[in-house]
Amino acid sequence: MKEKDRAKIVLKILNKIYPKTPIPLKHRNKFTLLISVLLSAQCTDLNVNNVTKNIYPKYNQPEHFVKLGRKKIEKLIKSIGLFRVKAKSVYFLSRNLIKLHNGKVPKTFNELEKLPGVGHKTASVVMSQGFGYPAFPVDTHIHRLAQRWGLSNGKNVIQTEKDLKRLFPKKSWNKLHLQIIYYGRQHCQARKCYGLTCKICTTCYPNRKNSIKTKKA
Repeated sequence: MKEKDRAKIVLKILNKIYPKTPIPLKHRNKFTLLISVLLSAQCTDLNVNNVTKNIYPKYNQPEHFVKLGRKKIEKLIKSIGLFRVKAKSVYFLSRNLIKLHNGKVPKTFNELEKLPGVGHKTASVVMSQGFGYPAFPVDTHIHRLAQRWGLSNGKNVIQTEKDLKRLFPKKSWNKLHLQIIYYGRQHCQARKCYGLTCKICTTCYPNRKNSIKTKKA
């Protein structure tokens, strides 16, 4: 089976299971979406949502976090992994938005990726989920699944993103990256499916006998 045929199977199955794809990170505006994505690095969306539900009702603009200062931000997000590093990024990011962008979240990859703590994946999520711009955010989970499903053999998330963009229609990217995340969590988990049991794996590779080992991002 060719990779384009596998891509069609993946799209068909995911569209059937997930016709709607709500954004998993709770937010109030584009700024709080950016903050939540930044906080979610090496942390579950559930943990981020549990923390931010007590923050965003009161603090939801760059000015609020600048006024708080780094130490108070640390206290607010202390239960999130790498909270000191993330608090520093949140503070300086907020300050830069006020200083350089009139307190608004910029709507280009170039400007977003210049902000403290914002890499390409974070920028892609904001461009996709915040502005509706076609993007394909790839994290380590999507990277693993793309290999498991025979859609990429990339050694890193950059190559995997290029492969997925090549295989799938541009109009599907924003929805598809969320569909893959949901499916991976519920049906093709790293330590349960092993590339052998879920519907996508068994349909794409009906004769696969051994668990698939994926390259780390």
